[in-house]
Amino acid sequence: MTWLWVVLAAGMVVPTLAAAPPGEPSPPPYRVSSADALPRTWAWPLRPRPAVVHPFDPPAQRWLAGHRGVDLSAQPGQAVFAPADATVAFAGSVAGRPVLSLAHEAGLRSTYEPVVAVLTPGSTVLAGDLIGYLSPVPGHCAPAGCLHWGVLRGRTYLDPLRLLARQSAVLLPIR
Repeated sequence: MTWLWVVLAAGMVVPTLAAAPPGEPSPPPYRVSSADALPRTWAWPLRPRPAVVHPFDPPAQRWLAGHRGVDLSAQPGQAVFAPADATVAFAGSVAGRPVLSLAHEAGLRSTYEPVVAVLTPGSTVLAGDLIGYLSPVPGHCAPAGCLHWGVLRGRTYLDPLRLLARQSAVLLPIR
C-alpha cells in the first residue's frame, strides 16, 4: 500500500518540476474567456436572424487550430449590420479576403469576413447601422455562403453568441 502512495505522489511532483526551468515562471494556460462579466446587449449582425452554420470552437492552446468565431448562414450581397455601437477599426483585405473590424466599449473588437465595408476606419456606427455587404468571394462554408463573426477582448476570443441580448420566452395560454 505504501508503494502505491509513493507512485501517486511521484506522478504529481514530476510534471510540476518539468513545467518550467528553475527560476522561470510557468506561462499562464491559454484560456478562452467567457462573456459572463459583459452586458448581453448586442444584436444579430444579419437580418432576419440567421442559422448558426458552425459554432464557436476555440482551440485548447492559442497556436492550435480552432474556430475562433461563429459562421452564420448568409447570401452574397446580404447586408451586414453593427451588433453594437462602435468605431470602424479596420476595413480592407486580409489574405485576399475582405474583412471589417469594429472597436466597441469594454475593449471588445468584432470582426466580419468576407464583408465589403461601406465605411472607412474611424467612422462611428450605432447598433443596427449598415456596415457592409457579404462578399461573393467563396469562403470556408462553400458552396453555401456564410458570415464569419468573431469577437476579441485583448487577445482572448469570446463566443459572439454570448454577447447577444437575451430573448424572453413568451408563454401562450392553453386553449
